[in-house]
Amino acid sequence: MSGPWRRSRPAWLALIALAITALLGGAFLAPTAAVARDGRGDADRSAPQGSSTGVRAEDVKGWAAAHRSADAERRAEKAAGHTGENRTSKPSRLSFPATGPQARKAPRAATAPRAAEPGEAKTLVLYDTAGPFGHLGELYAMGVANLGGHFGTVTAKPVQEYTAGLMETFDATVYIGSTYYGDELPDAVPDDFYLDTLLSERPVVWVGENIWNMANSVSLQEFEFRYGWDPTSSFYENNGSVGEITKVKYKGQELTRKIPAGQDGGVLHPALKTGAGYPQVTEVAQAVDTAGGTEKTSPWAIRSGNLTYVGEIPFTYVSETDRLLAFQDLLFDALAPQTAEQHRAMVRLEDITPMSDATSMRAVADYLKSQNIPYGINVIPVYSDPKGVQNNGVARTVRLSQRPALVNTLKYMLANGAVLMDHGYTHQYGNADNPYNGLTADDFEFFQAHVDATDTVVYDGPATEDSAEWAQGRVTAALAEFARVGLPKPKLWTTPHYAASATDYKVFAQNFEARMERPLYFSGTLSGAPTDNSRYLGQFFPYPVTDVYGTKVLPENLGSYEPEAHNNNPPRLAADLIKNAKANLAVRDGFASFYYHPYQPVEPLKETVEGILALGYTFVSPESLI
Repeated sequence: MSGPWRRSRPAWLALIALAITALLGGAFLAPTAAVARDGRGDADRSAPQGSSTGVRAEDVKGWAAAHRSADAERRAEKAAGHTGENRTSKPSRLSFPATGPQARKAPRAATAPRAAEPGEAKTLVLYDTAGPFGHLGELYAMGVANLGGHFGTVTAKPVQEYTAGLMETFDATVYIGSTYYGDELPDAVPDDFYLDTLLSERPVVWVGENIWNMANSVSLQEFEFRYGWDPTSSFYENNGSVGEITKVKYKGQELTRKIPAGQDGGVLHPALKTGAGYPQVTEVAQAVDTAGGTEKTSPWAIRSGNLTYVGEIPFTYVSETDRLLAFQDLLFDALAPQTAEQHRAMVRLEDITPMSDATSMRAVADYLKSQNIPYGINVIPVYSDPKGVQNNGVARTVRLSQRPALVNTLKYMLANGAVLMDHGYTHQYGNADNPYNGLTADDFEFFQAHVDATDTVVYDGPATEDSAEWAQGRVTAALAEFARVGLPKPKLWTTPHYAASATDYKVFAQNFEARMERPLYFSGTLSGAPTDNSRYLGQFFPYPVTDVYGTKVLPENLGSYEPEAHNNNPPRLAADLIKNAKANLAVRDGFASFYYHPYQPVEPLKETVEGILALGYTFVSPESLI
């Protein structure tokens, strides 16, 4: 199976899957429930969605507390009549003799930028590294850089490395302000970046902190004249609280925002200017505060001039219907504004092993063929049950080459709309309970995990023997088994349970043209520092990307049909998948991509497919994207 969920927890090493309530989800059978499955190796495990991005809950909580405290100090100083120039930022470098914004116009870049050719946009991603939570900057930067990989090439660097004029060599710049610079932490953002943002015509997407420092640096008067709002009078709290912003409205969709108590830093409330002499500010998306049972709206993202400002970093606590979708779509405005509206869908059949039932597989294949739906088939070529969980305590290994009837069914599928995908070698790890029983499709193959006392799956890190040679050995063995039975070499790979090391992902890239999954991105990938396997971002995508590992990743962004709750993950039914697909209509060239276990009845698959088609999606083959 593709991946159990990940949820945040106090001592969090990360949940199994992508319950990324910052981004992802799933559901697992308890270990004892795995015994009676009629010899099936494709255990009914959870879908990869859920509740955290891999960012540690204690980090998010600590960051949110520091963020709220710094914002309260800034608000108090503003109320006392102090300017930001004597605390967080440098004096303005601009000096204009006129007395009002109507009296003069700031100089602009000499040439207006031309839109990049499709797929050739160059994105500059800048991020913070200072302070006790400076490591979060790299994680969020990887999230943005991966999305930028849909549009072209990406360069990412710490913001303090910015030099004058740099943004003019890129089609757009994204700054992720994750460190709140204040009295105790001097501003690390170069004045050159502030000034270039003001003077450039190239799009700048500013996410989160420190926009007030730019206003103080370039002069508040110039900022207001250029952008029509006052960041120095804009704060995250409103009436003494960050509120309960539970939704974001964007392009006709109500997107979710679910953040645990104590971990919400809020959304900036921009102080918009009105009257003659100020440009119009466009409200790109609305935040909806439902505190007290009544809905109060305020801007979530705004745009004026060359600047798009997003009032929070949307990479924590996300789901398939999350406000992150708004951010993922607004990148088109900066990097590919001519993109036409289209909505495509994909489906893959999951956890097919040498013990899978050919009859149920053929029934699913016949339905998809009847609807002219192309699809992927994720095959695990070797079934392993080292503890005899499904064989009366006697160890058993079964290969595709020992199941000619099943192989014949696979070839039937390939002749009728399917494409072959590799889903690991054995989709389990030796004789270990990892985390359940050592059984193929139940356990991780390239990562280690355990189930804690709260029935939560926790990541422990890469396999003990993890190396490029070890990972390549497993891939080579899998490909050899496919060749042995006359199946084509798969072009696509899906990592078992969506978890592997940075080393492993690079090996997969050397053997396959793309991955279709929700990957992990580890601290140190951008900076070149040693990889920290305890700090990572889990991410899924609404469109194909070329990620920071340099590999193409196809979207799986809806999860899977899971009729039972497992490991603290609720059931996910066809209606839930359709709801997820509806939210993804917010992305102008986005996908609705899910997976389905072929031992499940055909009817829920039919309901899901028909519901997604009714939303206006068109199903395409995963191989059509490589």
